[in-house]
Amino acid sequence: MEIFIPKRAYFERDALNYPIGRNIYYKLQEMGVDVDFTTSHNRVLGIPGKTPQEAYMEAKRTLVVGVRKTLDFESCKPSAHYQLPLVTSCIGECEYCYLSTTLGKKPYIRVYVNLDEILERAKKYIEERSPEVTIFEGSATSDPLPVEPYTGALKKTIEFFAKQEKGLFRFVTKFTNIDSLLDAKHGGRTTFRFSINSERVIKKFEHKTPPLEERIGAAKKVALAGYPLGFIIGPIFYYPGWKYDYGEMLEKLSLGLSESAKKAIEFELITHRFTARAKKNILAVFPKTKVPLDEEERVFKFGQFGYGKYVYPPDKMRELKEFFELKIRECFPDAKLLYFV
Repeated sequence: MEIFIPKRAYFERDALNYPIGRNIYYKLQEMGVDVDFTTSHNRVLGIPGKTPQEAYMEAKRTLVVGVRKTLDFESCKPSAHYQLPLVTSCIGECEYCYLSTTLGKKPYIRVYVNLDEILERAKKYIEERSPEVTIFEGSATSDPLPVEPYTGALKKTIEFFAKQEKGLFRFVTKFTNIDSLLDAKHGGRTTFRFSINSERVIKKFEHKTPPLEERIGAAKKVALAGYPLGFIIGPIFYYPGWKYDYGEMLEKLSLGLSESAKKAIEFELITHRFTARAKKNILAVFPKTKVPLDEEERVFKFGQFGYGKYVYPPDKMRELKEFFELKIRECFPDAKLLYFV
């Protein structure tokens, strides 16, 4: 996969007081990227876009480099105890993206340069919960891998957690620029996960992301590097032919991985859901979308952050759960199925 090259970048001036910030600044200047300054990474003016589509597309090509002021971590059920804030947003243009609920009309990519402070805060959370093990999620509001060539944050975080006896790290990606992480001293304490979906869903909705075959190839390399390996299958869509498509996806994954890699895989299954706000934002950016957003076909349910969402009704949820449990056992007899939501 080619390196992500932003069209423009904005820096908080304080970001240049940190080595990561200076490195990113000089690298972008060498690449000829248009660099400007902003007073806050939370409020960036100057990203063009007269229509919702233009605003969204331009934001996806904008990198913002700042200092993370808030060092209180959000909870992250069901995948971990806490979110670990390394990056916000993602370069992918997935039509269904759940971040449409939270990131607004210009979901620009933010990276945080005060990584040492963030990791020091993680260490305090670990100490507070000791002797229990504390798990941190690095992809709760982002896909951190595409910006790794600029930040080096994932590698540093992976090597930090290798030394934490009571701390574990996990992150998930749809991307495949993994080579810089293969020689990281991970100590088996980072679970490297890939987000996968049926080929039909990837082609139809997951724009600017690698195809399934490339994700499986990257997962094979990650397993050979000794990382604990996991897969998020999601969002799972219920549509005509879904059983065939998802069955084929799991069979391809099984064929693409070595027998040893298949023994300790973890699966997380997430069915498609949407909020009223997400629907509004998705339709503004992708007015011709085929993402199923009909409230009449769903059940309304309150989520962990207080806002309601539309999920599949119980009969469809049961059918999906039974199928995936059976097919995963067939293809991966030793796998762990962490949760189905």
